[in-house]
Amino acid sequence: MKIIKVSNQLEGSKIAFDLLKEAMEKGAKTLGLATGSSPVEFYNQIIKSDLDFTAMTSINLDEYVGLDGSDKQSYRYFMNKHLFDEKPFAENFLPNGKVQNLLEEAKSYEEIINSHPIDFQILGIGQNGHIGFNEPGTPFDEETHIVDLAESTIQANARFFDDSSQVPRQAISMGIASIMKSKEIVLMAYGESKAHAIKEMFNGPVTESMPASILQKHEDVIVIVDEAAAQLFD
Repeated sequence: MKIIKVSNQLEGSKIAFDLLKEAMEKGAKTLGLATGSSPVEFYNQIIKSDLDFTAMTSINLDEYVGLDGSDKQSYRYFMNKHLFDEKPFAENFLPNGKVQNLLEEAKSYEEIINSHPIDFQILGIGQNGHIGFNEPGTPFDEETHIVDLAESTIQANARFFDDSSQVPRQAISMGIASIMKSKEIVLMAYGESKAHAIKEMFNGPVTESMPASILQKHEDVIVIVDEAAAQLFD
């Protein structure tokens, strides 16, 4: 893993955008995308650019169970608002959190990933080290699956809802094995709350109790962090 320290999220997002542009120049066709606060400015950089995405495919990491794309808290809505409505792609894939057969949806989504190998994957990281919605204890060989969200994740995401009771308790998420199939991974983390996870991801053992630690075993990972997120890193 390579770490790039930046002064703020805007600087980090510009670097991530330059990495994306370079990947596309080398032939990248499929992007793995994330939601949350970390990639928002990165998506702004894409929107402001003159890059053409009409031949590109996107595959998102996850979606809440129980929310459809018209719900303002769904990740489909988030992606439409922050990227897709401004930059059309050839195809955009997100899990369907409203299906009756969630296990079948997870299986079908993994088939999408396998048929559209991800060239460039954007990641954030949770305070407990989760990537996607792969909570501590998730097996490293897990593919797309149904997740019971950890209480710490529910509380961290409660800021997007009126109160924590409204946060869905489950999600459909790419598994860790799904993420590790990506050819290139760019992880962005900003703020003091991510400092412990960043430290353990780099310096700790590769363990399922710290899901992001598996990235130590990937051949092409760039981690972009601000000073607050990097404060415990040595």
